[in-house]
This record gives sequence, C-alpha cells and structure tokens, in this order.
Amino acid sequence: MSKVSSGVMGSEKTNPLLAPDLLAQLERMELVSRKIFRGRMKGERRSQRKGQSVEFADFRNYVAGDDLRFIDWNMYARLDKLFLKLFMEEEDLHFYALIDGSRSMEFGEPSKFLYAKQLAAALGYIGLCRADRVRIERLDSAATTDAPTLRGKANLWRMVQYLESLECGNDCSLTEAIKAFSLRNTGKGILVLITDLMDKSGYENALRYLVARNLDVYLIHVLSQPEIDPDITGDLRLLDCEDGDHAEISVSQRLIDRYRQTLAAYIEQARDFCARRGIVYMMTSTERPVDRLVSRYLRQRGLVR
Repeated sequence: MSKVSSGVMGSEKTNPLLAPDLLAQLERMELVSRKIFRGRMKGERRSQRKGQSVEFADFRNYVAGDDLRFIDWNMYARLDKLFLKLFMEEEDLHFYALIDGSRSMEFGEPSKFLYAKQLAAALGYIGLCRADRVRIERLDSAATTDAPTLRGKANLWRMVQYLESLECGNDCSLTEAIKAFSLRNTGKGILVLITDLMDKSGYENALRYLVARNLDVYLIHVLSQPEIDPDITGDLRLLDCEDGDHAEISVSQRLIDRYRQTLAAYIEQARDFCARRGIVYMMTSTERPVDRLVSRYLRQRGLVR
C-alpha cells in the first residue's frame, strides 16, 4: 500500500480521517474566499484582481506611466485612443484550520475532536488540490508549533500524518490560543475555527483577534448529539473535565427543557455575535457526516464550490 492510501485510511479503521471514496468528490471542489488576497506565488486560483498573465480579461484607458507593452495598438488604430489590456491573474490562497484540543472535545462517539480532525482533513485536501497554502493547527497557547504549511496534492500523506498525531488535553483559553496563533501567522486568507465553544472565559475576545487579522473567518461549532439532546435522568454529580469543578443535580424533564432553552439561546447569541462581525457561523452535530457537511452545508454558506 502506498504512503498516501495508508495515510488516508488512518489508524482508526472504523473512523478514517479521509475515506478513500471521498477523495474524488473533494478533488472537484474549491475553497472560496469572500475577500481578495495577494498571494506570494502564482497558484491555480483565478483572482478578481487583474494582473499580467496570458489570459485576457478586459480593457481600461491608458494613463501616464502604464507599461507600453500592454497597449492594444489595434484599438488605437480604430478609435484613436490608447487602451491597456488587462489579464486574469492567478494567485495562491492561505487556508488555516484551527482545531480546539481542549479536554471537552474528547466527549462523544465519535468524539468531537475526531470529527474536527476529519473536517480539517477534508477542507485541507481541497486546498492542497488547488495549490493553496494549507496549515492545520491544534489550538495551543505555546509560542511555537510544529504544524507544517503544505502545498500541493502530493502532501496529503503529510497532512494526514500530522492530524493523526494530534491529541486532546492541552487545555488553554480560546483567547490565549488564538492570540498566540495570530502572532505567529501573518498570511491572509480563509480561516476555519472548529470548536465546541466550551470556554468559561468566553469566546468573544478570541473571535475579535481573528476579525482584527482581516481573515475570511468561518466558525464551525461542533457538539455531540448527547449535548444537543441529553437523555439522562436521576441524581447525578457533574464533573468539569477541564478544571475539576463539580455540581450535584437532580435531573427532571423541567430541567432538561430549561437546558435545551439555554443551549438554543447560547447558539443564537454566538450566531448573532458572528454575523455582526462578518464571521460565518455554523453549528453541527457529530452525527452529521463530514462529506455532507462539506458538500451541502458549507457549499450553501459559500466556503466551497
């Protein structure tokens, strides 16, 4: 078996990061930015910005100082006016996927963390196929990271190997982790944040850091089905897996109803906070297949086409 196919299958046979039958579907897709960014290298992506490639795009009036090589002399002969030829320019795009690696992401079956890695792998592969610069990181407050920046489809196996090496458990606040990311990454492009938003210090300041970076930000709010629709009864002792805080409760239908109302309000608050700042928000359950999330729901929200 080749490097790529073995990496795609992953170490968890029942839950591969990228199912082989999904690859052909992803190869036909493209990540779409709502903003125009200037890349460092020529990529496979057509920019709305006019440049100097070989494909003609439009004309504009000549102004003093323009490159005389791009004057259309045939137009000058017919109209007695100087026009400059404009061409479509190809540019590369930075794609970042940030995965919340806090202990709360270990919950569920499959875990929210595994689901986040599968989603990052799918979106990352789309970027690799289009020669975008792909960087996937687990959120960490450390000043350095071993996350590679990858480009080209041949790097699929490296991306999968890196994702398989990631584990939960390095708890830090969302704000500190995203602040650290912003300090060590300066590229412009698309950023997808995959998190359960379970941070007692809140998510608002973290998202403000990303808005300040002028990135095209998507927030994928991942919850397990038991968190969305809990099926528990009786007297329970709840333990916070991240800070050890605990509470004793007696579960009744009234309490479950109030929990659902609180969760719905929290989701609506996050959606509204994002909408007012130009962030695309989406909540998903780990029971929704990743291929459907990418091909249907993220396509509807404009991240892929």
